[in-house]
Amino acid sequence: MIFWDASAIVPLLVAESTTRRLQALASRDSDMLVWWGSEVECISALARLERSAALEAKGMALASDRLKQLARGWHEVEPSEIVRESAVRFLRVHPLRAADALQLAAAFTASEHRPASLQVVTLDERLADAARKEGFTLIDVAGA
Repeated sequence: MIFWDASAIVPLLVAESTTRRLQALASRDSDMLVWWGSEVECISALARLERSAALEAKGMALASDRLKQLARGWHEVEPSEIVRESAVRFLRVHPLRAADALQLAAAFTASEHRPASLQVVTLDERLADAARKEGFTLIDVAGA
């Protein structure tokens, strides 16, 4: 099982340079593990694309449908006190935004506080750096 950050899910919804590599990874990882708020983060990213005219209304509808399909099959790390506490700690020790700290905390919780036991896929460099420092194994799709 691989923990998927929202930044790695978005290319499964709209065409980006990493889409093919991430699609191949997703086809091998039928048990996607995500943070509870990932769906909201993905819609946020799609809405930014739509507002900037990089995504038309039809494309937004298709991407939203793809997201719903994915969400039906993935496993979510639910909000909890331990996720919140871990996110607060990560904000103090890494230069992360709140949502990225929550992503990392969800992965940390899912790994049962043993980061080396869980692979993470993200396209966010700050999050990737923090995850590496915490001991997670990252899947490199950007440079592959």
